[in-house]
Amino acid sequence: MVSILRTLSTATTSLLPRARGAYIYNKLMDSPSNASVGRSQRLLALAQHLRQYKAPTFPEDIVEQTIEETGGKVVSQVGFPESATPISHHPEKFRPKKAAVLICLFEDDDGDLRVILTQRSSKLSTHSGEVALPGGKAEEGDKDDADTAKREAKEEIGLEPELVNVVTVLEPFLSKHLLRVVPVIGILHDKQAFKPVLNPAEVEAVFDAPLEMFLKDENRRQEEREWLGEKYLLHYFDYKVGHNKYLVWGLTAGILIRAASVVYQRPPAFMEQNPKFKVPQVVSKDTVMR
Repeated sequence: MVSILRTLSTATTSLLPRARGAYIYNKLMDSPSNASVGRSQRLLALAQHLRQYKAPTFPEDIVEQTIEETGGKVVSQVGFPESATPISHHPEKFRPKKAAVLICLFEDDDGDLRVILTQRSSKLSTHSGEVALPGGKAEEGDKDDADTAKREAKEEIGLEPELVNVVTVLEPFLSKHLLRVVPVIGILHDKQAFKPVLNPAEVEAVFDAPLEMFLKDENRRQEEREWLGEKYLLHYFDYKVGHNKYLVWGLTAGILIRAASVVYQRPPAFMEQNPKFKVPQVVSKDTVMR
């Protein structure tokens, strides 16, 4: 890896939890996975492991201060657009709106961790037909990011909140429309209890994929982009379920790469190239990343 990426990889590895829970989980991953008891033990160990992960915080007062003092905000990750919209003549100070997505994990019969994903409705005005994690914008009644993610998952795919054991949150990502997105990791202990009920206005399909896929270089391609003078890589993962083919890319792919790195305690087998990006001091509601 080049020097800038080596620094990022070191930083990523240093953020991964090194707890006894993780050691127990890794040992149990090597044990037979046919019995439900074994699955329960592994998931409990995974929950213990993830609860000890502490994501870097981005308090709103620090964000405001940084904007005022430096004319920009530094973020850890970004989402990537297909096109750009010019800034309007009446820009406003940058205050990102909040959103949260649910990374809902469960074990299959072979003991492999899988994550629940959706395909957005083709009738939506933005990101139509794209693969996404359940989630959306925060609402006034939400207590926290976990509440937002679980509420949205219930509305989109009928996932009852009580079925999901939230264990940690990751650092915020920035979407193409400069939306501050917090990934919430939750564990679904009883997959059979989840009976999907899709909201056709938002979701066309729900499926699951192996989490470890997002650490591997198989079925992956990349494209170099640039934002405010900073180059980065846009990752695309091809995934097939039966006769259905899905493409996981952009913000969703970036979040899942990070989640898999935390869960499996290792960096991906490819270069992420996610340098820090500065966001302009003034943006409009129509501003998107290029």
